Amino acid sequence: MKTQATSVSAYLDALPADRAEALQACRKVILDNLDDGFEEGIQYGMIGYFVPHRIFPDGYHVDSKQPLPFAALASQKSHMAVYLHCVYQSSVAEKRFRERWLATGKKLDMGKSCIRFKRLEDMALNVLGATIRETTAKKFIANYQAVLQETRKK
Repeated sequence: MKTQATSVSAYLDALPADRAEALQACRKVILDNLDDGFEEGIQYGMIGYFVPHRIFPDGYHVDSKQPLPFAALASQKSHMAVYLHCVYQSSVAEKRFRERWLATGKKLDMGKSCIRFKRLEDMALNVLGATIRETTAKKFIANYQAVLQETRKK
């Protein structure tokens, strides 16, 4: 669900307590493992983690006014979600993510880049942290540019 919140704290304050707690726990894991080249803010109506224009001036190819999105947290109508563009852009990263998640014994409800969950207990926070930690902004930008170039060739 899109929000009119203009800050992360306003976004979280507008949520029911259980959802705010779950997203705050995910947020802490992300922030504890996030490379310095990423920033946090509101992007596309969600809590976003992105490569700012000062590091990657081109921005997102879909809308160059937007910084390059890396990850996001959202409270949707029937679930919460973590969006991981680093997993979406690499089949190797996706395979590693799925293997790690399945090793936790937790059910994985995953779309192309989103991991859907209804309760904090459904989230494998250790896998989220490891995935965020192993992707630097520099590596993410390089992967993004390679994928974009390959897509444009087709």
